[in-house]
Amino acid sequence: MSDMIGADLVDLDLSADTKEAAARALAVRMVARGRVTDLEGFLADVAAREAQMPTGLDGGIGIPHCRSVHVTEPTLAFGRSAAGIDFGAPDGPADLVFLIAAPAGADDAHLTILSSLARKLMNADFTAALRAADTARAAAALIRGDEPPTDQEARTAAASAPEDTAVVPAAASAGTTAGSTAPTAAASAAGTGSTSGTPGAPAAEAAGTVPVPAPDESRPFRIVAVTSCPTGIAHTYMAAESLESAGREAGVELVVETQGSAGFARLDPAVIAAADGVILAHDVPVRDKDRFAGKPTVDVGVKAGINRPAELIAEIREKAARGEVSAPAHAPAGTPVERAGDATEGYGTKLRTWLMSGVSYMVPFVAAGGLLIALGFAIGGWQVDKAPSVMDHFVWTQTDSWGALLFQIGGVAFKFLVPVLAGYIAYGMADRPGLVPGFVGGAIALDAGAGFLGGLAAGLIAGGVVLAIQRVRIPAVLRGIMPVVVIPLVSSAITGFLMLVVIGKPIASAQKGLTDWLSGLTGTNAVLLGALLGLMMCFDLGGPVNKVAYAFATAGIAVTDPSDSAMQIMAAVMAAGMVPPLAMALATTVRGRLFTPAERENGKAAWVLGASFISEGAIPFAAADPLRVIPSAMAGGALTGALSMAFGATLRAPHGGVFVVPLIGSPLLYLVAIAAGVCVTTALVVVLKGMRGQAPGSGTTGPAAQEAGAPKDTGQPVAA
Repeated sequence: MSDMIGADLVDLDLSADTKEAAARALAVRMVARGRVTDLEGFLADVAAREAQMPTGLDGGIGIPHCRSVHVTEPTLAFGRSAAGIDFGAPDGPADLVFLIAAPAGADDAHLTILSSLARKLMNADFTAALRAADTARAAAALIRGDEPPTDQEARTAAASAPEDTAVVPAAASAGTTAGSTAPTAAASAAGTGSTSGTPGAPAAEAAGTVPVPAPDESRPFRIVAVTSCPTGIAHTYMAAESLESAGREAGVELVVETQGSAGFARLDPAVIAAADGVILAHDVPVRDKDRFAGKPTVDVGVKAGINRPAELIAEIREKAARGEVSAPAHAPAGTPVERAGDATEGYGTKLRTWLMSGVSYMVPFVAAGGLLIALGFAIGGWQVDKAPSVMDHFVWTQTDSWGALLFQIGGVAFKFLVPVLAGYIAYGMADRPGLVPGFVGGAIALDAGAGFLGGLAAGLIAGGVVLAIQRVRIPAVLRGIMPVVVIPLVSSAITGFLMLVVIGKPIASAQKGLTDWLSGLTGTNAVLLGALLGLMMCFDLGGPVNKVAYAFATAGIAVTDPSDSAMQIMAAVMAAGMVPPLAMALATTVRGRLFTPAERENGKAAWVLGASFISEGAIPFAAADPLRVIPSAMAGGALTGALSMAFGATLRAPHGGVFVVPLIGSPLLYLVAIAAGVCVTTALVVVLKGMRGQAPGSGTTGPAAQEAGAPKDTGQPVAA
């Protein structure tokens, strides 16, 4: 970290009142040092990361961070706020703010910065020393590790710090080591690692009371733990440090495997075998969870590992004393999706997750194939689909040949759609064993003409068959060949039989009926469908409802020769999805006083995001004011979807925004439809926000703000 922060990247008097303003103040320092090339672009990347999940941590800490193409090398900036800044932490505002910037794709560098910093932040002496540092140079040295905090500094800071800024729970304090037993160096090394984020393995906890060897009283109680979080960076390592500190205080041996964002090193099997209990603190599936089967287990969210480690250690000791253990390794223990979700989730939620898993892997094939086919038509003309194979006839100097080339490549990409959909639905249900029967079933669905519906059915059947096979007790001598021979063979045979003989033809008939229905949509029915899809696209701005509408549209064009109605539906969906960010960008331009400075900055980025068909560009506005923004966006989206269908605009590509307008049928009317929806949404947002009055911190003080008791403008934005 020595070259990542210097005194010029430290602000000990950070005066910003919002997290956006804080990020800007620290980012300006990065720009001055030459570490960030485009301030606005970098801040847009920070805001996008912040929209995914708050970066506030308990103990008065904020860690905004992102990977960005506008960053030249990994950089860390630090600010200290006297008033505190809200970063979404449950315990209140943050007074210590760390802005971490890493170049795009710099996974290892990003992880190194964040994991090292996260572990330091769990040290009460370290954070106390930062709060007491009187110069930027001293603070930078502390963060780099050049000048560790002294006892005197820690005592001084602790005496002056308010009680509500405790860094971590008392049990997690790193300062108590008397009477503790630390893990051996070898064990610690074995327990430090990260994860690639792939789905976990079986062994969801199934509590039971079976005999379990009692811990040897001549040695400390031994615990192994796994920590992981959605980003695999900050919370992962803070939970690890908190658990290790609490373990030292409790006098137990505790070794942690950190499943972070760039791969992970598995705990030594000998360490796991010798453990008396297991703590799993995670918000994403634990990789290879069956390693811990048959031991007393506490399974909680990652924040529990940060906030109450002593309670978790006490709980696992009580379970060990009662002989309560998780399911043994050979017992069926649920699917990857079951392990990923909350225990209270029903199969409806899990079914949606399985289906979205397949759709998410299919969409890139739809995008690539659709754009290539659309470009083929644009270059080679509307007869390009009748051109001979370019392997037999290709003339380098003829545009028709190049159009045919693009069209035929796109057609090949489209042939993978249904197999990929089925394969990854099965993968979501049964992990890697589901891939082979899923792809086989999807290919059969394609040959049978069952299309998208056949792919859905094949994926669910394949995943279900694999899960059923895995529940059968197998002699130990056969277990080695199960994943490579038995499961692929048996599951593919059963899935193929069901698809070919039992349900293939009925699903193909249903698919044909759906296609004929879409082709027959005209007049009022088509307009109403467009309005409905527009409402869905704007309801949750990239959430599950939005994805359902998008998947419905892409399914219609996921064939080599889609109908006009299917292409009209795709056009309506994309047009409606562009409305919310474009409308918010326009609203911040025409009535800036109704928005905070941070929202006006987000509005600038929303122009590009909306034009690129990225509905998530409106999320910051919807999150800040959902009751005004979301209904307005839905009204504009419904109008745009209805007009697009009424105008008969068509779209072969599933993505691209305004950049694929030349490939759209009736492009001028299509743009009119988008403009109409944007104007309606903008007008509604302006009217609704105008009824509230100007936004706090917008730069002027109006009567509405004064009546509400808003503070006078001090030149700094105030959180809305």
